[in-house]
Amino acid sequence: MADQELNVVEHLDELRKRLIISVLAFMIFLVVGFVFVKDIFLFFLGDLDYKLIVLGPSDIMWVYFRIATVIALAGTIPVTAWQLWLFVKPGLKQLERKAALLYIPPMFFLFLGGLAFGYYFIFPNIMSFLLNLGEDLMTASFTAEKYISFLINMTLPFGIAFELPLVSMFLTTLGLINPYKIVRFRKYVYFILVIIASMISPPEFISHILVAIPLILLFEISILLSKMVYQRRKRHEQEEPENDL
Repeated sequence: MADQELNVVEHLDELRKRLIISVLAFMIFLVVGFVFVKDIFLFFLGDLDYKLIVLGPSDIMWVYFRIATVIALAGTIPVTAWQLWLFVKPGLKQLERKAALLYIPPMFFLFLGGLAFGYYFIFPNIMSFLLNLGEDLMTASFTAEKYISFLINMTLPFGIAFELPLVSMFLTTLGLINPYKIVRFRKYVYFILVIIASMISPPEFISHILVAIPLILLFEISILLSKMVYQRRKRHEQEEPENDL
């Protein structure tokens, strides 16, 4: 009993260590984000031919903080994934260790790919659609806070969503999820994804569809890849007893 308690304490201490490293990495990347925040802000302005306005001094800091936070999240993802792998590594088989380790580098690039998809496809199309609705009736003028908030709402969810295929493969490799069981809840997942799309997109039907369809496609891709990993895992488990004989 004492050994079990000691083992639990050691695991909690190891988990605390990994969390601290991840938090420190986030803080470091947050500082880096603040260093380059002006350049990033100008990049986000894109083709706007006028300066955004602010309604108060605190809005400037709030905008900078949100931009720096996105940069910090992007930089912290591979660090956190590495720390997670180190935490679960002792309980993994040799094949599982190698397979899980291969998932870490692509996570960063998938997150960036999701941000790029949201920024270059979802954001401009929805922005153009909304502006055209009132083109002959009103003049568009944006505050920096509203513009950046809208931009982040259109890009950050896709940065996270693009991780789904890799995360599902990773968890399947570890034996934590079974894709064939998840498929049974497909209609509920679709419903949840549509709700998420309606929450992060402007309150009109076209925007909801433009956001929901990519999310649903990413879910289906995640299931497909997870099934491939699951079948490969099962084949390997069947081969091991034969090798032992």
